[in-house]
Amino acid sequence: MERYYGSYGGQFVAESLMNTLKELETAFEQAIQDKGFMEEYAYYLKEYVGRETPLYYAKRLSERFGTKIYLKREDLNHTGAHKINNVIGQLLLAKRMGKKKVIAETGAGQHGVATATGAALFQMDCTVYMGKEDVARQALNVFRMEMLGAKVVSVESGSNTLKDATNEAIRTWAKTAEDTFYVIGSAVGPHPYPRMVKEFQRIISKEARAQILEKEHRLPDVVIACVGGGSNAIGMFAEFLDDPSVELIGVEAAGLGIETGQHASAMALGKPGTLHGMKSYLLQDQDGNVQLAHSISAGLDYPGVGPEHAYLKDSGRASYVSATDKEAMDALKVLCETEGIIPAIESAHALAYAFKKARTMTQDQTMIVCLSGRGDKDVNTVADYFAGKGYMN
Repeated sequence: MERYYGSYGGQFVAESLMNTLKELETAFEQAIQDKGFMEEYAYYLKEYVGRETPLYYAKRLSERFGTKIYLKREDLNHTGAHKINNVIGQLLLAKRMGKKKVIAETGAGQHGVATATGAALFQMDCTVYMGKEDVARQALNVFRMEMLGAKVVSVESGSNTLKDATNEAIRTWAKTAEDTFYVIGSAVGPHPYPRMVKEFQRIISKEARAQILEKEHRLPDVVIACVGGGSNAIGMFAEFLDDPSVELIGVEAAGLGIETGQHASAMALGKPGTLHGMKSYLLQDQDGNVQLAHSISAGLDYPGVGPEHAYLKDSGRASYVSATDKEAMDALKVLCETEGIIPAIESAHALAYAFKKARTMTQDQTMIVCLSGRGDKDVNTVADYFAGKGYMN
């Protein structure tokens, strides 16, 4: 049981939640060993989510940047992002445990939409907590969640973003755990959540590894994914962790620039601390208080990172870099105009660094970029940004 990744991870929660976490861990470990459970999970991924997703050779991007660029098309999943992979797994587990209600936190809204979708599918009562600022930034996703029958609670505290939505969800869960399952959307939180999310997102790299071997007859040289809490990245890295020839790169949000203090790069300037039940890298002030994160992307606007990413950074197995709001938006425009694909702003951060990295590679080398979501949800932000209006409501 990976309770810790090196010194990161753990269960830093109120005593009242310890039994709940133990019950969850036991149920999860039994479920993933159960052939019937895993077959049901695979059934929904194929028939409902629409997997497997293509590994698309971006020919025009490749010609432009001088190396072979493949995109793992998680944007083509039902609901438009990788989040649904994990949600289906956790909701099947909730059903197995006899839970009738689910709660979730969301930033960009994609995890909230995925949870609301799965809750409708499995006939569960669903409440989603979302920071007030994100409710405004992601009005389309709020409407989608409500159409699917979920109740969206606007959280007005702290920075009014993902961190505060998570705080509220954990508080609610502590009071209602007996009949309520908390669906965490990223590879964060107390054990067993980081392990659970990794296992349900592993499908991304499991497919990508087989697909690249079929297309190129060898492993990729580089694998790149954006990192907020880190669920699409840990899913994209999982099956390559034991392949030392594959360089793994996570791209955080540098916001207005690391030097401005207005960013969300916990790996660049963060220090180890505890938040949301885990020990990991966090943005903190001199007194250890968690600092506000900033990113044009609601999904990367988080002051910490999943504990396994902290461990991968310290161990040197993966490297973590960052892209600014401007770099991400420029990269988004490039993908739209070059390949006819509108990516989520989160995914555009991975693309921004991928384009830089590609220029240092040769024409016969290959990289895979995880295109974690589609950009429909971001069109208002993108329109405001390119109109010079900024993007804050």
